[in-house]
Amino acid sequence: MHQILSQTPAGGTLIVVVGPSGAGKDTLIAHAMAHFSNRGDVHLVQRFITRAHDAGGEAHQSVSQQEFDSLQRQGAFAVHWQAHGLSYAIPAAVHEKLALGHVVLANGSRSMLRHFAEAFPSLLVVNVIARPDVLAARLESRGRESREDILKRLARGSLDVEGDFDVVTIDNSGAIETAAGQLIATISRQLAKNEA
Repeated sequence: MHQILSQTPAGGTLIVVVGPSGAGKDTLIAHAMAHFSNRGDVHLVQRFITRAHDAGGEAHQSVSQQEFDSLQRQGAFAVHWQAHGLSYAIPAAVHEKLALGHVVLANGSRSMLRHFAEAFPSLLVVNVIARPDVLAARLESRGRESREDILKRLARGSLDVEGDFDVVTIDNSGAIETAAGQLIATISRQLAKNEA
């Protein structure tokens, strides 16, 4: 289930960061935002999620399902969807930053990219991947699944982005500084394009 309520006027670019669990999306985003902390034209979206605020993972706007549904009816979301038993949304306020020609980063979902593209005409997809053994080790350290279950699940999944999108792929199998540098360079190139 999803809905797209409005499109962004020409100007800025939404960079949606996608990839499998354990790829290190949140860590890379945190490094990039620290790098651009002195710029007023690079922003990070806090998603609305029907998950407890202290549940771990990304910083997010925690709301109940009832609050989420109410906000949805009020048109507060640019895109919203459901996954893993939770509701997620990108706030419509993002359009204001994009209309100014800014770059906005959002943690997204590969399965929702078609809907992101409809809501955000200037969209860049950053696909963060890692080798299966690296993903397995990171996921195993979370203690939620056995290594055997993790390896089976990884074998079934694809790391590719399907569809006609502008995609930059970053392999985060090694040092975080290397992958973070690639994300920072990608954002810098996009800023230069927006300013041209």
